[in-house]
Formats: sequence, C-alpha cells, structure tokens
Amino acid sequence: MAIHPLAGKTAPHQQLVDIPKLITDYFTQQPDLSQRTQRVAFGTSGHRGSSFHRSFNEQHILATTQAICDYRKKEGIDGPIFIGIDSHALSTPAQATALEVLAANEVVTMIAANDEYTPTPAVSHAILVYNKERSGGLADGIVITPSHNPPEDGGLKYNMTNGGPAEGSVTSWIESRANDILENKLQDVKRMTLSKALNAPTTKRYDFLEAYVADLGQVIDVKLLKDSGIRMGVDPLGGAGVRYWQRIADQYDLNLTVVDDSVDHTFRFMSLDWDGKIRMDPSSRYAMQRLIQLKDKFPVAFACDTDHDRHGIVTKSAGLLQPNHFLAVAINYLFQNRPRWGADTAIGKTLVSSQMIDRVANKLGRKLVEVPVGFKWFVDGLFDGSLGFGGEESAGASFLNMEGKVWSTDKDGIIAALLAGEITASTGKDPGEIYQEFVKEFGEPVYDRIDAPATPEQKDKLKKLSSDQISFAELAGEKITNILTHAPGNGAAIGGLKVETANGWFAARPSGTENIYKIYAESFKGKEHLHQLQEEAQKVVDDAIS
Repeated sequence: MAIHPLAGKTAPHQQLVDIPKLITDYFTQQPDLSQRTQRVAFGTSGHRGSSFHRSFNEQHILATTQAICDYRKKEGIDGPIFIGIDSHALSTPAQATALEVLAANEVVTMIAANDEYTPTPAVSHAILVYNKERSGGLADGIVITPSHNPPEDGGLKYNMTNGGPAEGSVTSWIESRANDILENKLQDVKRMTLSKALNAPTTKRYDFLEAYVADLGQVIDVKLLKDSGIRMGVDPLGGAGVRYWQRIADQYDLNLTVVDDSVDHTFRFMSLDWDGKIRMDPSSRYAMQRLIQLKDKFPVAFACDTDHDRHGIVTKSAGLLQPNHFLAVAINYLFQNRPRWGADTAIGKTLVSSQMIDRVANKLGRKLVEVPVGFKWFVDGLFDGSLGFGGEESAGASFLNMEGKVWSTDKDGIIAALLAGEITASTGKDPGEIYQEFVKEFGEPVYDRIDAPATPEQKDKLKKLSSDQISFAELAGEKITNILTHAPGNGAAIGGLKVETANGWFAARPSGTENIYKIYAESFKGKEHLHQLQEEAQKVVDDAIS
C-alpha cells in the first residue's frame, strides 16, 4: 500500500472540493443507467456516491426515497420516519429531495428541530424510544450520510423499525425497486415542492439533540465523569455531533472541552489520509493529526467521524489508539462494570477484528459471537439484549445501557468516546495503559489492513472465493487451522475468505462502498510474520480475481 507523499499534511487549497459545482451537479447531472457505477447500489451501509461522478444525484434520492415509501407500504410500516443528516455538503439537498417525496406519500416525517445535523446514533435511539412498548404504528428512519467518506460524497441509508441498518434482503429490495423507478424515468415518484413539504401536516420537528443528550445517563456513568473531574477533549471534526458535545458538557457538568465547533463543508482542516484523500476516518493516524496533537493536553481526548457513528481515542500513554485495542479494553471494562447485565450476555465482534478480543472474552468467561463485516449483524443481538457489546475493527461500536437494555442498534461514536473517559476515571489508567497490560498477559498482536484497487467485476469474484481455492496446507510457515467463508457466530456468508493459523490470520473481502478490496491480517509473532501473511494473502486474492 503506497503512502501518498502528502499523507498526514493539511490539504492544499487546490484539492478542496468545489461546493457550488458539487451542488449544481446534484440537481443537473443525470445518471447513465447503462453504467453500473451510476445505478443505485446499497453497499455495507446504504447507497453512496458523488454528484461529480453521477452516482449520487437528485434522481437517485427521488427513486430511493420512493422505493423506501413503497417498501413501508408493502410491509405495513405506518409510523413516523425519523430523518437525520450529517454535515457533508450533499446531505442538505438530499434531505430536501427526500422530504418532497415523503410528504407527497403522506409519510409522517420527523426532521430535526432547528435544522440541526443529526448523528446516526441519535436517529437509532429515537426510533427505539418511539417504538418501545408499541406493537403497531412503528417508526423507522433514514440517515443521509456517506459516513467518513470524502467531502464530495453523499450517502443515504435506511434504518429499520429495530433502529438498526437494514438487512441485506431489505436493501436488495429497495435497491432493485429504486433502479426500476429510474429505468421508468421516475414516473412512479410522488413528489411535491419543498415549501409545500415543509408545511405539510405530516412534516414534524423532533429535537434529536435534546432527546439523545437527556438519556445519556442511562448508558454512561456521567456521575463518575462529573465527580472525578476528569479532563476530556473532543474534536467533533465538523461532523453531525458538533452541537451535541457542549450540550453534554453543560447538562452533566463535565470537564469536557470542545476544541473546535466550526463546520466547513470542504473539511479543509483535515490532514490527508494515507492515499492523499480528505477522509474523516477517526481510526487513521494520517487523517487524525489534529486529534493526535491533543495527546498531552488531556488525559483522554476523542473525535468522531462525520455522522458520529465511529470513534477515535487519544491517550497520553499511547497517542491514537488502534480501534482493535480500544474495543478489547472497552469489552474488558464493560463486562466487569455493568452489574445488571445478564450472566449469559455475549460479546459481538466482526471476523476481521483482533484475536486479542477472543482472548479477553475467554478470560471474562463470555461467549463470543463472530459475524461478517457490517454492523447490521449485531442489530438483533443488541435489540434483544443477548449481545452486551457489538464492535467492528473500523472503530464502530455500541453497547447496552446500564440496565442491560438496548440503547442503540447502530454504531455510536459518542458513547464509545465518553466510555474512554469513564474507563480512565474509574480505573486511574487510560485505555492505552490497560491495553499494555493485555499485551503482557496475552502477547502482542500486530494488525494491519491493505487496500488495493478492484473493479466491480473483480469485487464480485472476490465475494465468491471458496475454500477450494486454497490449495496449500500452510500459511506464513504455520499449519492452516481454519478456512472460513461463513462466519462462525451466525453462519452468514462473509463475502470473501478468512484463513487462520495458531498465531495469525488473514481475511480478504471487497469494500461495500469503494472500488477497492481489503486484506486484513494479524500476527502474534511480529511484523515480519505479518508481512509474510500479507504477501501470501495478496497472492491468493490476485490469483482469484485476475
């Protein structure tokens, strides 16, 4: 993986996105449906694209929103739909388009009070709170966000009545219906003007910010944070939670400093990611240079990505924590400090997360549920309380509230960040120090992910990799102990391959949102062994997709 010469440096002026052109293209460019990349396509989490590439335009949102209305009708979902947006430039126009369709379809739509940006977890929590104790008239949601993707990107995802990202069968139906609507030149779309939609009796305002912040004490020990006086720093990175943090600090009297509350749709304050792109990825040391500078100013500091469903944690002892390290520390702490959680409450992890989590789970005596990549696989377990924690290697996690009941069924970067403060206040050690104790006890894993370009056709081939394509018995000098094409936790296809040995593993899968494939690898035998794993894994993938 070649590191761009400007990685970790602030974006040069000429690289900043042309916002007026981006918005103009959203309304004026039309997708060419003969091009696969310009059709509606739901990846790991919704449809994403850019108006520059005709992959995220007004027509996509008209068709997709109508498809969601048709799905709701088919399934008898007749409660309100909660809709939230992040601070990507395309999110506001996309919400306007969606609202025109929702109002024309007479769907009761909850939009944010004061036109606030809304974090993904605040939408999930709102759906769950509304549906609690109800058997009919259930609510669902739309979140307009491309997550941490570059500033020119837009995204739209559908959250079901359980508050979580829609499962594959649902997104497949919506995707297929949306493309049919596009093919049919939008004739099936019901629509009214934005001014009419805003004044429609079905359009209502909902204070996501107030509702979410008011409930935080159910899931985080805010009294401990207040009484300890622990100093915390947060950089919202101009994202959807930008107004949430000060409200949290004020409401719970926390020693929490918001270092910057500005919003800039070009994200010019970001340092460039490994490939020279602006990407609000809180787990990337290249993208998080601004956060890393807080290392010596606060015992613990944190940031979230643009829709605030991912977390980045910085500590004095370790700087920016690798997501896997924090997941292991969070699991270890939560399962010892949430006494009302049931004895059989399990731990959820994606199969590309660190085996350090397996070792921590084993020591805790807790069942480990290993699922494919994608937070949707944790939704049912978090919803019914059988999973206490669900976390993925890309810094996304959520967990149950103090009573062992559901808090959110989508990733929640806010509670993960505040948990880092709670852990430090409670134990007197920051998460980086605690992770070093795990290293002494369990050994030190070295983990890395390689991204490489892949066409949609090559990604399709990679999805269909099978164990038959592994013709060798050894990997990086060790006997292969397991070859997985389905996740052990739920039997679901992983859309790729995982190969394990006693001291290492690799997994290969296509990205659900970008034209790349990813190879994840981990070794408990050091960097040289990791590089060997990566080289052999890359050969397997290249042979399979060439």
